[in-house]
Amino acid sequence: MSDKRFLVWDLPTRLFHWLLVLCVTGSVISGLIGGNLIDWHGCLGLAIVALVTFRLAWGLIGSTYARFAQFFPTPARLRNYLAGRWQGAGHNPLGAFSVFGLLALLLFQAGSGLFANDDIAFTGYLYDLVGKELSDRLTGWHKLSANVLFALVSLHVGAIVFYAHVKKDNLVKPMLTGWQDGEGVSARGGGVARFIAAALFAAAVAFGASGAWMPPPPPPPPAAETPAW
Repeated sequence: MSDKRFLVWDLPTRLFHWLLVLCVTGSVISGLIGGNLIDWHGCLGLAIVALVTFRLAWGLIGSTYARFAQFFPTPARLRNYLAGRWQGAGHNPLGAFSVFGLLALLLFQAGSGLFANDDIAFTGYLYDLVGKELSDRLTGWHKLSANVLFALVSLHVGAIVFYAHVKKDNLVKPMLTGWQDGEGVSARGGGVARFIAAALFAAAVAFGASGAWMPPPPPPPPAAETPAW
């Protein structure tokens, strides 16, 4: 065991990761059970919108290994990785595909859910912007893409298990502590000001997705009076 280590994952990245795990798990469970939990399903979807939006911003202004430019899977990086010549830290080029795929799919899942309905009592926060016909179509895509999400999450977890047992590389520990064993350059950049900027951006997007800015629906027409005779 080496006593050398370096910082790879900053605190905002780690908080994003584990909060996303909790929200996705909760949204899957609440979506499958339905009933009274469907309102929680909507709230968790809104939280996922905020989290993914934050991660997109943090991927541009965050610390070294959180930035998309650091691990974007270019052809040269992929060739080096497959040839065993890649020496980077953080997400490897193949893992980067999983990261980008999950972020895109989660954004689609949560975004389509904002317009969805369950034909019973639940409508998404932005349902009134699209109407029933388009909402039904988006609801169908929302349900179908859930199967793709299950497959990607399973692949992601399988890769973590493979690296832990075959390559003897624990990917979970650095995401918990932030530190990776071995020699490397610690992450730099990010900082409180940039974190606040990314968080405010995510909050603004979540507010827009919540539909709180929309005017209330018009009251239902009065019931027809029944003649006395």
